[in-house]
Amino acid sequence: MRTTRVGELLRAEISELLLREVKDPRVSRGMVTITEVQVSPDLRRAVVYVSHLGSEQERAEALAGLQHSATFLHRELVHRLSLRHVPELVFRFDPSIERGARLAELIHQVSAERRGEEAGD
Repeated sequence: MRTTRVGELLRAEISELLLREVKDPRVSRGMVTITEVQVSPDLRRAVVYVSHLGSEQERAEALAGLQHSATFLHRELVHRLSLRHVPELVFRFDPSIERGARLAELIHQVSAERRGEEAGD
């Protein structure tokens, strides 16, 4: 329960920091969204899942920019949050949005094929 609360708190604060404070062009030029933060049970490490609307290369650059900004973000979180220990931040790409879009596309194709078969009968 505590890890969930800390994760949500971190997600909100990191999102705010990315929007207002991070100046790295690799992060600020694209649409980077924090989708989830999973905190380890000992509260020492937080895996920050991000989605990015852009090409594969832009996504890789954005992740590199986020990792580069991790120390700055950690320092800012120490000042903003009333936690005894702010977890180490690790950034990972969250493929769930792309996976969902791909599934929706496949469903649409199957539906279109069925409508075509029914019209041909």
